[in-house]
Amino acid sequence: MKERKTTVSIKDNRFMINGKYTYPGRYYKESKIEGLLLFSRMVNGIIDDRNPETRGCWAYPDGPWDPERNTNEFIKAMSTWRKYGLLSFSLFIQGCSPQGYSWSHPWLTSGFNEDGTLRPEYLNRLERMLDKADELGMVVDLGLFYFGQSRRIKNEEAVKKAVRETVNWIIGKGYKNIIVEVANEIDIPLYTHDIIKPPRCHELINLVKKISMNKIKTELGRLIVGTSFAGGTIPPDNVMEVSDVILVHGNRQDPNSIRKMIKTIRNKKSYNGQPIMFNEDDHYDFEKEDNNMMAAITNYVSWGFFDFRYPGDKFEDGFQSIPVDWEVNSIRKKQFFSLVAKLSGANKF
Repeated sequence: MKERKTTVSIKDNRFMINGKYTYPGRYYKESKIEGLLLFSRMVNGIIDDRNPETRGCWAYPDGPWDPERNTNEFIKAMSTWRKYGLLSFSLFIQGCSPQGYSWSHPWLTSGFNEDGTLRPEYLNRLERMLDKADELGMVVDLGLFYFGQSRRIKNEEAVKKAVRETVNWIIGKGYKNIIVEVANEIDIPLYTHDIIKPPRCHELINLVKKISMNKIKTELGRLIVGTSFAGGTIPPDNVMEVSDVILVHGNRQDPNSIRKMIKTIRNKKSYNGQPIMFNEDDHYDFEKEDNNMMAAITNYVSWGFFDFRYPGDKFEDGFQSIPVDWEVNSIRKKQFFSLVAKLSGANKF
């Protein structure tokens, strides 16, 4: 097994990398940054579309869609993100909407076969990406299931098999820089398997814990795991109690709503002091003093940038909408990464 360089852990509601709190000693004005994760949603880094009727929708301006090009360009850009101070990003094995938002999902982007086995070409791309993240000292929020693609898995047993296969693959490769996100927005009413939905998703969280227990060389001795909810949703008690990290979304919220969500979570009896992370938020206003990102950060909560291509945007815009330009070269991207640099102390930028 290859020796890995990067280990993520949690201590006293703070994130640690290689035994040290992230951004050690860092404050931005009066706000403590040490122990937080500055984050971006890069979920479609390993995506492909095997539906011939929709695959042509994702052509590059200079050529046809190419999943290998997508991954290679992602990996090339990672060093730049890291120089700005970004320490974490998300990927999804089933991909997420290549349009940013969509209710109809005719494309076939899942990295799982219908029986829950993993597709080798997806694993190849994922391994290259995780290797680079490990080299750079970055943490990956690795998502398994997405509401637009969960129906591609035939039944509950296949869902469990997908979890087992993924966790065992991570263990076999020796990765210690991963946070497992069981599913994206489990309260969206498009999931077809009850075990992924809020009343039972704790079963899958516990399954990740059970499989990985005593098999990962970290303080927990297993993988860190949680699951996310749609914008504005507060996780229910059964999920809150078993999650290592509370993953929530700030989509279509404003700064006051973000502050209210944080207070509500911390006041719940089922909250055990876990770190909270908004790992998806499409509210920007980075040039303003009060925005969703700063509302989270100033309340000691990690925050993640959800950037997709709006109608009329250029190819450079949007980190989720495929095809993706992974460089920091649009107005929104530059504003986000400039704020990341200020928060992290990466003064070069």
